Amino acid sequence: MLRQRNNAGRLFRVTKRLKGNETGVTLIETVIALAILGLIAVAFLSGLATTAQATFIADEQATAESLARSQMECVKTVDYVYEATQYSLAPIPSGDDYSGYSATIEAEPLHVPDDGVQKITVTIEHNDKQVITLEGYKVDR
Repeated sequence: MLRQRNNAGRLFRVTKRLKGNETGVTLIETVIALAILGLIAVAFLSGLATTAQATFIADEQATAESLARSQMECVKTVDYVYEATQYSLAPIPSGDDYSGYSATIEAEPLHVPDDGVQKITVTIEHNDKQVITLEGYKVDR
């Protein structure tokens, strides 16, 4: 117990002596602090950029999926055309949310000759980059 008090006393004396000799922050300490602050800022800004990009991609995919589903539903409501290779597109809504989006619809019969079942493929592109492809089937009722 006495030994622990002596060690604590020595530590206090050394700390007290060091504090008495300090005159301020050195240039090296300042540069190191600024470098650490810079690294933290770079990591924070990098995280913000990644989050913004992920948000843009998620929004693009959600919009493309919505367009693909509406195009597929439109195809399913029109009359069945035997030996069709494509169906006409439903109009893409106007507005900033849908600018740059385009759609294509392809149809192919499952069997030759066409027995009343077609595979429908809807492809959505945004600024000439394919975002989503949705496949479904159309049946002659």
